[in-house]
Amino acid sequence: MVFWRVKPLDKILETAEKKSLKRQLGPIQLTLLGIGAVIGTGIFVLTAEAGQKAGPGMMLAFVIAAIVCGLAALAYSEIASMIPVSGSAYTYSYGVFGELIAWVVGWALGLEYGIGAAVVCVGWSGYMNGLLAANGYGLPEALRTGLYAGGTFNLLAFLIGLAVTVLLVIGTSKSARVNAVLVAIKIVALTVFIFLAVPAVKSGNFEPFLPGGWGSPLGGVGVLGAAASIFFAYVGFDAVSTAAEETKNPNRNIPIGLIGSLAVCTIFYLLVGYGAVGSVGAQPMLGANGLPLDPGTAEMTAACASSQALVCSHEPLAHVLRLLGHTSIGDWIGIAAVLALPSVILMMMFGQTRIFFTMSRDGLLPDVLSKVHPKFHTPHVITVITGLVVSFCGALFPVGKLADTSNSGTLLAFAMVSLGVLILRKQQPDRPRPFRTPLAWVVCPLAVAGCLLLFVNLSMTAKLVFALWAVIGLAIYALYGYKRSQLADSKAG
Repeated sequence: MVFWRVKPLDKILETAEKKSLKRQLGPIQLTLLGIGAVIGTGIFVLTAEAGQKAGPGMMLAFVIAAIVCGLAALAYSEIASMIPVSGSAYTYSYGVFGELIAWVVGWALGLEYGIGAAVVCVGWSGYMNGLLAANGYGLPEALRTGLYAGGTFNLLAFLIGLAVTVLLVIGTSKSARVNAVLVAIKIVALTVFIFLAVPAVKSGNFEPFLPGGWGSPLGGVGVLGAAASIFFAYVGFDAVSTAAEETKNPNRNIPIGLIGSLAVCTIFYLLVGYGAVGSVGAQPMLGANGLPLDPGTAEMTAACASSQALVCSHEPLAHVLRLLGHTSIGDWIGIAAVLALPSVILMMMFGQTRIFFTMSRDGLLPDVLSKVHPKFHTPHVITVITGLVVSFCGALFPVGKLADTSNSGTLLAFAMVSLGVLILRKQQPDRPRPFRTPLAWVVCPLAVAGCLLLFVNLSMTAKLVFALWAVIGLAIYALYGYKRSQLADSKAG
């Protein structure tokens, strides 16, 4: 079938050389980019949502999500070292499964990176609004949150999205240098939180440990529901692979950036989660049926109206320290989040633009999207378009729903990369593999199973949005990409 035409790996590498980006990033910059993309809204904001779904059991959710991401990272490292070009899972799928699957994956990555960036914009605005209100400069309620979160237009989320867009247009190396400073701020903030919260842990705060159980058939609650949401806290390490074309010695440095950033972030997450749950408690607000209320609903908002519970906070880490009596330090944690979260927006948008840049270069999207700025050497057209979409989504939608929707695209991409490693092991066993996934025939199937488990436990809203997004994507491919593809005149692969 012509739909299954496959682009040979050598052809992918050849295409990248014709219209390539400047190689300027080293292993330390890549690792910092990975940490910058990973540590952000997931731990600074979604800790409260995970607590609402699973209570103290959110600790298990962190572990489950970390295991799934770790397995996927090993698969990513092998295939990214073999195909060191932009495009991440989209490019890999093109060379393994063919054009149709590659399109579906690339389109799904739009949910991961684009919506993911919007999530962080909303998370950043929560901390910034809190700081402004604490100092007597609070914005009107209508401009503090979006239409579906009790307000009208989240002004600060919109503005931070635009600011990061400008930074990305200016240049990758400049963005990376700024990111290194922001990563340092986040690491310091989380370290301070750990040193203050962990000593205050009380065993009683872990009981009951599983108030929401392990989950429900419909997903969205319990430990597995929390894992499906908190999975967002680890998303971003794969953005390192989208920088392959801009990396010096990518065969060596891409695996270092992927695995190194994930390892550092996992350690911090477990310590922060333990400190937050154990120091002030994380029991969820329960509904009439005895199960945790769904975050982002009117019932949850009403239950939190006069509550100081961790699960009700829009700035949970700062809130924990204030409850522990460290008011000024809590404010500084809020300031650190305000300064550092833009680095996550930057990397999410960076990943999004590089995916669509590559799809445009392959002819599946209009050629104008792969234009490179003559002065800044960045794909400025797609960067501006992405920035506007991210900014408006952040201004209109609530953080929890956006995060779950972003995860749906990520889980598909991770599963396809893991399958791709196994297929290439069979199809092209002699192709050089600077990094080989250990125990690949065990690791990769487990990664796929883990992705399926988390996808099933996403909220129903996220699953429906994912399905609608997929239908729209297939329609665009049928009407445009299928005919305009560079492989359109090739024989079926």
